[in-house]
Amino acid sequence: MREQQTRGHRGPAPAYTVARMHGLRGGSATCCLCGRCAVGQLLAETVLAVAAGAAEVAIMADWASTCRRDVRPPMATYSPSLWGDIFSTFSFDHQVQERCGEAIEALKSCVRSILRAAKSGKLIALIDKLERLGLAYHFETDIEEKLQEIYINVNANSGNEDDDYDLFTTALRFRLLRQHRFHVSCSVFDKFTNKDHKFKEHLSSDTEGLLSLYEAAHARIHGEDVLEEAVAFTTHHLSRMLQQLDQSPLKDKVKRALEQALHRGVPIIETRIYLSIYERDESRDELLLKLAKLNFSFLQNLYRKELCEVSRWWNKFDLKTKLPYARDRLIECYLWGVSVHFEPQYSDVRIAVAKSMQMVSTMDDTYDNYATLEEADLLTDILERWDINEIGPLPDYMKIFYRFVMSIYEDYEREAAKQGMLFAVPYFRETVKQLGRAYNQELKWVMEREMPTFEDYFKNSVITSCIYVMFTALVPGMKSITKETIDWLLSEPNIVISTARMGRHLEDLGSHERENKGGKMLTVVDCYMQQHGVSKQETLAKFAELVEDGWKNVNRAWVGKTPAAKEMVEQLLNYARIAEVTYKNSQDGYTNPDKFLAPQIAALFVDPILV
Repeated sequence: MREQQTRGHRGPAPAYTVARMHGLRGGSATCCLCGRCAVGQLLAETVLAVAAGAAEVAIMADWASTCRRDVRPPMATYSPSLWGDIFSTFSFDHQVQERCGEAIEALKSCVRSILRAAKSGKLIALIDKLERLGLAYHFETDIEEKLQEIYINVNANSGNEDDDYDLFTTALRFRLLRQHRFHVSCSVFDKFTNKDHKFKEHLSSDTEGLLSLYEAAHARIHGEDVLEEAVAFTTHHLSRMLQQLDQSPLKDKVKRALEQALHRGVPIIETRIYLSIYERDESRDELLLKLAKLNFSFLQNLYRKELCEVSRWWNKFDLKTKLPYARDRLIECYLWGVSVHFEPQYSDVRIAVAKSMQMVSTMDDTYDNYATLEEADLLTDILERWDINEIGPLPDYMKIFYRFVMSIYEDYEREAAKQGMLFAVPYFRETVKQLGRAYNQELKWVMEREMPTFEDYFKNSVITSCIYVMFTALVPGMKSITKETIDWLLSEPNIVISTARMGRHLEDLGSHERENKGGKMLTVVDCYMQQHGVSKQETLAKFAELVEDGWKNVNRAWVGKTPAAKEMVEQLLNYARIAEVTYKNSQDGYTNPDKFLAPQIAALFVDPILV
């Protein structure tokens, strides 16, 4: 392997890691050489420039000339993991977990009785609280039966319920039905609009109603003009109200909604945030609050146990040392696993997602951040052969990576055999090969300065979204998945394509600055600008529009009928959610998790909740 560029310190001590998570650092550097003052900053920049020196000049000279197959792309230097070894040392207390589980079971029977007795608007509000507090999975059958009854009543308009329900309840009922795959009509909002199809102005002072309508509008699909109007109307008035509301749980709910619409948020992240708001609500139900806290503590302990397992697995490869060009983001990868399914019975799914995502992240960086074209072609060819005995021609660093892939594959094969799901093994193997081909194609476009059409890029990007690798990786952990389910997934149904493309649009919005590498590399943003003759600002606006279209497509597929198990379709929806959270506000939260993902990770996995 060629000599790497100088990298920062890797693997901060746990205490320092926790301090970083909670914003306890002082200035970004110390005086003079670390750049706190103007002179120090200049000195630091000079030292770095000299250190890069001839190597940087050589790279730029190569880049300016006609691309050669033995030239490496400009290499980005990534920050080390924020988390050090804090999770690999976690000790799981089975007795504490058992006692917590027993307390949960005792409280569940009380809540179930309340749920079964609830009627009308109180029932809808209770279901919403159970979902927001992360408790709905305990009462799934009861909730589905209740919502089925509500849906039948809405369609029949029995008892003129629509005339009785205010904006808050109408919008809440609409959102809950949509989120449970009932295709209720948006015409339920017509009574709140005037003859010009605008929302009646007196609603602008109804904070709770506006908030409920805002959340409901994010479950919209194409052609629902009243909900497009609702987004604009509620966003305007809630933003105004946020400046006027006194500090209160209501203000916190408004603030959170404007930051992240509930329907597009990751359920377990939203649960943790809502718990903090709900416990300060004077109208809170103490029984629900206690159950929610116990349940979250139970889940948090389980997540720590899983994190300990995957951290020890990851550490044994020591790729952060052996392949320093690659991002060490295992904990962020595990967050994606928790986002796909947070419920306790999905441990195997979360672990599979974490491992497969770290694998594809390392593969991405191998192609995108270090390999020459010649090496990339060779790696792609060896991946196609899928034989550890064929690795001889690979450079040493690629041998390390290839062995890593093979180790994951062998674990996958063992787990599939254990679960009686060997039918999944060829699919997983082929999706990894397919991903290698797609990454290789992207590298060729970049290094050979071959500008693809926007359409060609997005055909390839469905694969590089990693949706196929990730979802075939979790199959052994899903008893409901069959060979037919995987065939459906790979047949490019609308929800898969829409989810994959939306994920890539979000990632491109967040990562194009990093991938551009100071103008040295072509990105999809450059591709779109050149093909359509528009500015960068117009291009980014178009991508944001495509994300909105993607959400409408996903929402439509969610309420439609598919031959796949509900669990699989739900996973696709949750993939879209974690993609939005990771790349929100055009930020690459995966590569640079400090600001956006780190606080969420700390809240979910590090900070205990007082019961």
